[in-house]
Amino acid sequence: MITSPLVPVPIPDRVAALIGSCLPQHVLQAEFDAVCAAREVNRFRGPLCAEDLADREHALAALARANKILAKHHPLLPVRPGQ
Repeated sequence: MITSPLVPVPIPDRVAALIGSCLPQHVLQAEFDAVCAAREVNRFRGPLCAEDLADREHALAALARANKILAKHHPLLPVRPGQ
């Protein structure tokens, strides 16, 4: 069987709004928080000073909190750093 790599396709804003209107508000907020925290985690590269390490750990904790809510709603929703 030949498989093709998945190509991300942008979702129109109106479709995204329709999908979002079907989700509970706390799940939408958790998704937003998870994406922001994952972006923050990915910002740190290379050797980290103590302050950067603490900031990265804080972002990882925020990501874990948001992912807990997302996973409770649906097992495929959690966000991983680097997505």
